[in-house]
Amino acid sequence: MQVRNFPKRKLLLKRGVAGNDYFTYSEEVGCDVWGLLCSIKEALYEPVGLWLPDSLCLPGTSRYAQGVEVPDDYSGVIPEGFDLMDLPECKMMMFQTAPYDDLHFEEVIMNLSEVIDNYDPTPFGYGWDDEIAPRFQLDPQGWRGYIEARPVKEVLLADIYYENQG
Repeated sequence: MQVRNFPKRKLLLKRGVAGNDYFTYSEEVGCDVWGLLCSIKEALYEPVGLWLPDSLCLPGTSRYAQGVEVPDDYSGVIPEGFDLMDLPECKMMMFQTAPYDDLHFEEVIMNLSEVIDNYDPTPFGYGWDDEIAPRFQLDPQGWRGYIEARPVKEVLLADIYYENQG
């Protein structure tokens, strides 16, 4: 696990209607989205699957989407059916598993997601900040392990202590 700083940037994404995970999203939207996202030359890094916070969901759209982050000054093409949104500077707590056999990717994803859902970042001076940016997953590739990230904010341990006292 590590915490990384993400600069102000934009997110180019394709929303779904009802899919709230990769499998239901892919059934609904199809698998061509990923290839299109891979072709965005201005991408800051590889495409991601992401879970949008309430603040970034639009009425009638799903929580899960696929997208790619691009520089804040991105002025490239926005493919038909895609949205471009601003993302603020933030910190992300990134989790990575050990390498695994690709045949077991579903189990690895489910296990790490459960670990993250139950993880308490406060002993390290952080709290979850789920409304600032999407939680995301990189393409599961067994050779590098599964990688998932969730937004965090710095918190003072004294504040947490006093919050828990009253």
